[in-house]
Amino acid sequence: MKSVAPVTRLFVCTAQKDEVGKDVIKALKTELKKQGLKKLLSGGEKRKVRVQTCNCLDLCKQCKKGSGAALIVYPEGTVYGNVRPKDAADIVHEHLGEGRVIERLQIT
Repeated sequence: MKSVAPVTRLFVCTAQKDEVGKDVIKALKTELKKQGLKKLLSGGEKRKVRVQTCNCLDLCKQCKKGSGAALIVYPEGTVYGNVRPKDAADIVHEHLGEGRVIERLQIT
């Protein structure tokens, strides 16, 4: 029986009036392809990365501080707020590629 690779999911809220969440999703998918991290090695095992929409993450207070979207990295549970399309490269490279949390975006 073939084993199934674990999946890292990026849940992006798309409930903003200006629909910035949809732009963040497009930018994340583009960066995953560009940086070759749609499948990545994490702890010696292959992981798939999926970018998924969600209607609401109940983090509106955080996102109203700016014009970005909320994002949760699952299963680890890192939460980012006020994410804009320009932040996609950092999320893919630093967080997914190198395992470093991006403090300027993190919501604690």
